[in-house]
Amino acid sequence: MAVTLPEPFLQRMQQMLGEEFPQFLAAYEEPHAKGIRVNPLKCEVDTLEKALDAPLVPSPFSPLNYYSPLEKVGTVPLYHAGAFYSQEPSASSAVTLLAPEPGDRVLDLCAAPGGKSTQIAACLCGKGLLWSNEIVRSRANILLSNMERMGVRNAVVSSCHPEALCGGLAGFFDKVLVDAPCSGEGMFRRDPQAVAEWSPEHVKACADRQLAILRSAAKAVREDGILVYSTCTFSPEENEGVIRRFLEEEPGFVLEPAQVSFGRPADGMEAVRIYPMDGGEGHFAAKLRRVAANPSCPGKAMLPPEKGEGYRLARELLLAILQKAPQSALLQAGNRFYLAPDELPNCKGLGVLRAGVEVGELKGKRMEPAHGLFMAARPEELAFCVNFGSDSSEIAAFLRGEELGIELEAPNGTYVGVAVDGVVTGFGKYSGGRLKNHYPKGLRNKK
Repeated sequence: MAVTLPEPFLQRMQQMLGEEFPQFLAAYEEPHAKGIRVNPLKCEVDTLEKALDAPLVPSPFSPLNYYSPLEKVGTVPLYHAGAFYSQEPSASSAVTLLAPEPGDRVLDLCAAPGGKSTQIAACLCGKGLLWSNEIVRSRANILLSNMERMGVRNAVVSSCHPEALCGGLAGFFDKVLVDAPCSGEGMFRRDPQAVAEWSPEHVKACADRQLAILRSAAKAVREDGILVYSTCTFSPEENEGVIRRFLEEEPGFVLEPAQVSFGRPADGMEAVRIYPMDGGEGHFAAKLRRVAANPSCPGKAMLPPEKGEGYRLARELLLAILQKAPQSALLQAGNRFYLAPDELPNCKGLGVLRAGVEVGELKGKRMEPAHGLFMAARPEELAFCVNFGSDSSEIAAFLRGEELGIELEAPNGTYVGVAVDGVVTGFGKYSGGRLKNHYPKGLRNKK
């Protein structure tokens, strides 16, 4: 076999799958499934398909997801632009169960690296509020980068313990996702480290931690709200076992039918399981509804008045960069300024790393625009934007951090968006027929 699997794991899977076990083993001789998800906040499917020069085969797990025709995505210009997200196909199944709709308040409690959060954001279409949390700060920074790349405007990113976060935001959310840290059995085909770390003891420890996270998440769900629990493992102890224990402790929640066309029924409950034979890697997801009251809803954030030189310069910058200045309130954090989400609750003490879209940073007596401001805009929303094709030498040079020679009818010192196939991927500063590159150094392709 291509992957050497632990013997206790194999024995358990044989008991679970019966006559399907040989088919399960055969899947480990095949390459793992790869997928991409189009980002409708920035790009249309036909634009992506044309740029990749390959037909996109739909995935059964989400209407936004496709099987990937790419071996590597990191150097593809439209990847840099946030036109799509690289996501294992069945990983999108939990958000399909959650079914976010424009205007919902949604919490993704264990959000890094951001696949499910950016999928939720696509479903919200910029309306409502997405709160994405990751307790491990280094992983939260990766989450933050992915949210920015995908152009998400209406989100809060935090790094906070689930108990503190959900206690502080009790009863605030319409929908909550717990994609819980797990033993990773569903990733064995693609991640040798997950195989090396697996043990029966690790499975039990994961199940106890998952139940604790789920208990915390329950506090954040409003009455009649939805709580989806998911893992990327096959273990009944971490899946059906956690749900049964939770329902025994929380009579204010009921299990709802998954009502999806993919995967297969879970063991003795109306949840969904996905195996490698089902077109993905391995996932479990269960949908719960809160039927008990939960009146502890936090108040709206009280934002300070926009007074001072920084606020004035931030507003001037918005007027210079965008065709139409947004009406959203500005937030200041240190020397940085942000366009706040419209439904922002009281965030004090909740480990917020960013709320909304970063506008810029005050440096002395000037405001330097932020990469995120351009990434959250479409070309037609910008006062100045240049567009290049995916296979152009100009976009390749830009993504390497090089200056570009262009001619624009624009004053020297103008900030100009740079787009690839009509999707903004960064910006530069125009002067004398040259565009000084402002693409972040940590994101650039190697020369």
